[in-house]
Amino acid sequence: MTILRCVCVSLLILLISPIGPARPEAEEPLRVGIIGLDTSHVVEFTKVLNDTSSPDHVPGARVVAAYKGGSPDVEASASRIERFTAQLRDQLKVEIVPAIPALCSKVDAVLLESVDGRVHLEQVKPVLAAKKRVFIDKPLAASLGDARELARLAEQAGVPWFSASSLRFDPDIRSLRDNPQVGEILGCDAYGPSPTEPHHPDLFWYGIHGVEILFTLMGTGCESVTRVHTPEADLVVGKWRGGRLGTFRGIRAGKAGYGATVFGNNGIRASHPERTGYRPLLEEIVKFFKTGVPPVSPAETLEIFAFMQAAELSKTRNSQEIPFSEVIHSNDK
Repeated sequence: MTILRCVCVSLLILLISPIGPARPEAEEPLRVGIIGLDTSHVVEFTKVLNDTSSPDHVPGARVVAAYKGGSPDVEASASRIERFTAQLRDQLKVEIVPAIPALCSKVDAVLLESVDGRVHLEQVKPVLAAKKRVFIDKPLAASLGDARELARLAEQAGVPWFSASSLRFDPDIRSLRDNPQVGEILGCDAYGPSPTEPHHPDLFWYGIHGVEILFTLMGTGCESVTRVHTPEADLVVGKWRGGRLGTFRGIRAGKAGYGATVFGNNGIRASHPERTGYRPLLEEIVKFFKTGVPPVSPAETLEIFAFMQAAELSKTRNSQEIPFSEVIHSNDK
């Protein structure tokens, strides 16, 4: 009888219990802090992460605090920082804090957004000390040397990071990769706007977005770089292992836009994407903040910087071909 009673009680519990597994409690969004309020990205990123009614909303993270920063000698910073700071504080209700360590004490992860690549190395040091995962917006640095040192310090601290242009994750650009109608990519012509700024090597400032399209499609393995420069445009040719050629055209006159043509063993395809917003990039950032697995390796990011540094050398040497080995083993200033 004892066994029978136990069976009956068990059946009764099953009958009155809710059907299906218990629902886990809703996961709290990660608290995100922003460093550097002198780019429109800070407003656009905050809207996508914080506005749950937006069709572009990316769940899982929320901007809660920001550090102003700013570079008085960079026009793009000095002319915009007060406006973007006011928007974050007054419209989007983000707390403005006086120092980066104070920011780190309030957040789980960091968006380093300062428009000036020169300040990124110093600004990231307290973030690494606080062991916060960090996304570093373009440009990662204003020199190959700073980029290398940043990567070294992050590895030493055991803190995951990544840097990327939103164009790397653009659906139209990504559709050219692993495309059976293209097959293996044997070459690529990428292009994008490339205005310059006096405190950054030419391509580091804005051409980096188009260069990243090139590396998104060609991958790593560049062996030498040659650059032809005029005031209106740059044409940079990279030689990859296996004899593959990849080019970047930096546009400073006439109609500007982003895009690429890939040449494969099965076919040729082109993409000329319109701006699709920041949702694809922010999806990758939130995933990275949660997992600690960067979608772009530090090694690839450093190769992109070596490519641009080699292009800078080629310009100073009347379009001489610069082997990657010279840049990689140099003591970049």
